[in-house]
Amino acid sequence: MEAQAGSFPYEARKAFNADERVGSLFEPDTLLSTQYFGNLSRKTLLEPEKRLMLAILDDAINCYQENLLAKRGRAGRLFTEAEEWILEKGSNWIFSFKNICETLGFNPEYVRQGLLRWKEKKTAKYSHSKYWETKKIVG
Repeated sequence: MEAQAGSFPYEARKAFNADERVGSLFEPDTLLSTQYFGNLSRKTLLEPEKRLMLAILDDAINCYQENLLAKRGRAGRLFTEAEEWILEKGSNWIFSFKNICETLGFNPEYVRQGLLRWKEKKTAKYSHSKYWETKKIVG
């Protein structure tokens, strides 16, 4: 009687598969060199994109923090654009604040809340009218 793939009883196939699965736990994984170098090159290709994303995030945070007190002009526009980008929540754009933070391993909500707390603290420091009076005179 010849054994064909479909002629084994169910229990025999199940036992064979279980033995095969257990045995495979103790065998080394085989990996083709193309698979290894494919993964390696893919990781190195992603690094420039991550550096670009980090530069975008760094620039936005700098614009947000350096131009906080600017009311108008180029500095005011830089602050407004950075703030809008940071506070935007529903975007699926690849370079959205959320996607950049997640790609870099940051929690976007945590970073966002930290920046908002920083803004609150800085604006409270300069909220008294004496500061703004000297700004009007000087600027």
